[in-house]
Amino acid sequence: MATTDDAGQGGGVDVLDRELEKLLEGEQLEDGDHERFSHYVPKDKILESALTGKPVRALCGKKWTPGRDPEKFPVCPDCKRIYERMKA
Repeated sequence: MATTDDAGQGGGVDVLDRELEKLLEGEQLEDGDHERFSHYVPKDKILESALTGKPVRALCGKKWTPGRDPEKFPVCPDCKRIYERMKA
């Protein structure tokens, strides 16, 4: 996932921030289903988390410190939906 505009293509951090604000506005995320999915997070944030131990925030709003193999879980439907909207 791109975190900055690539050669004039849409997306970027501003879009991610706006999407997260829309999703989280007035909503309280619950524990549970989020633990059963792999989530979309900018690659640089994953690397930063690996080096510093700081938590990351997925497109769907889940905040956690990555530590499991994402290949073992299905993709979070909320992250996927938001990512697809960002690409459009």
